Amino acid sequence: MAQPAPRQSAQAQNQKPEQKQALHDGPPPNAWLLALEFRAFWEFGALLPAWPKLARAPRGDGHGVVVFPGLSANDGSTMPLRRYLDALGYATSGWKQGFNFGPRAGVLEAARAQVTRAFADSGRKVSLIGWSLGGVYARELAKEFPHMVRGVITLGTPFGGSHRSTNAWRIYELASGRKVALESANYDLPAAPPVPTTSIYSRSDGIVAWQGSVQKPAPHNPHTENVEVIASHVGLGVNPSAWWAVADRLAQAEGNWQAFERKGTFFHGLIYPDPARAA
Repeated sequence: MAQPAPRQSAQAQNQKPEQKQALHDGPPPNAWLLALEFRAFWEFGALLPAWPKLARAPRGDGHGVVVFPGLSANDGSTMPLRRYLDALGYATSGWKQGFNFGPRAGVLEAARAQVTRAFADSGRKVSLIGWSLGGVYARELAKEFPHMVRGVITLGTPFGGSHRSTNAWRIYELASGRKVALESANYDLPAAPPVPTTSIYSRSDGIVAWQGSVQKPAPHNPHTENVEVIASHVGLGVNPSAWWAVADRLAQAEGNWQAFERKGTFFHGLIYPDPARAA
């Protein structure tokens, strides 16, 4: 049965083809980086010794946070991060759609309804966090509903690269039943949402070429940034340095955005490399 074409954001609909940003079209991470994805178990284990520091992260103000999982993952994969954010004082929610097998029929509609409902129930803008493919959902939803979204944080999301610069595109096509090239043509994925946006990425990501997770300067939105951490792709959602960055970004007062400050964070010189390297 034919599936309906996904809705384009107003930003993408109004953008002329020559205005779209160029995609990074380099190769995917090599076999060595792919093999290093097994360190995700160590990253998860590092949460315990890092907890005394993580517990001192800025407290939340109770606003809603929706967290979208990566490809072939479900809400169980984001539960540790959500429980951490709950402990800091946020009202977190998973995406509540089981395993993420891509934007199949009804998926995007349900995600839109969830954001709309969270905004209506609280009367406050919600923050969106997305891991890998989940970050694409978060960014595109923020483009559609900027009046409902407070900010976007992505973890290893390949919004700025060709599908061939990842090691997961074949899995995506198999799981979703959709062609990546045709799917991405419906959106201007590299364009930043019109809300504060943070891309957390790793140069040692074994799934997504890191260049595809770097947000280029956005003339329409100066409140964008890239935060580099040392992590695997699979471990980004349980990496202590990523958690600290997420907590720091969420704690900013609405309307008072400031770029991530590496100095003063624990072991900042070691776990948060110089941002100039992303240029």
